[in-house]
Amino acid sequence: MKILLSLLCTSFCLIGNLPSAAAAEGVQCGNLIYGGTQTSRCFSDEFLSAVQRETTIKTDRRFKSVKLASEELFDFPFVVMTGESDFHLTAVERKHLKRYLENGGFLLASAGCSSKKFDKAFRRELRRVFPEMDMVALPKSSPIFRTVYEIDELLLKSPVEEPELQALDLGGKTVVIYSSHGLNNTANAPGCCCCGGNEIKNSLEMNVNILAYALLY
Repeated sequence: MKILLSLLCTSFCLIGNLPSAAAAEGVQCGNLIYGGTQTSRCFSDEFLSAVQRETTIKTDRRFKSVKLASEELFDFPFVVMTGESDFHLTAVERKHLKRYLENGGFLLASAGCSSKKFDKAFRRELRRVFPEMDMVALPKSSPIFRTVYEIDELLLKSPVEEPELQALDLGGKTVVIYSSHGLNNTANAPGCCCCGGNEIKNSLEMNVNILAYALLY
């Protein structure tokens, strides 16, 4: 499904107060540095190229590292966050994440290698940012499953269960998508592997859809 250029220009130029110069060069996606020094090392950015191939969205095809505690965070309409260990956000990082998500930013988070330590930490820290809210299972009726690719089901590397994505909504829009299995698409991340985790196999297509949703809705 091709996406209309006029809608895209209107959408991604407004989200996150993205500067017009950056929009002209292409949507830039941030790779979060969080918990002081932790960062996403094995999250493939191949979906950024796929978005540009399959839609009229112009993207910067590589992530740019950005500190969650930095004001630079607010220059990015879309950021990713992954890891394989426990972490604790600082007070400034929590404040920034709340402000970022309440003002048009979008977070795609994923437990690398299906890490239970990261899963527990992410849920705990997001609850500290939004203590009155909980993530819920993303319903199959969500437009996220059909913005670019029609995705009927998520496919696990080892199909022992039916995976689901968790979502946090603010003001009627999903602003966080989280996978405890992993949307890292390590098959397209040189030097990375699933490390025994049960990664979602069609993560590239899902990540394309998530980015398109973040920019369009």
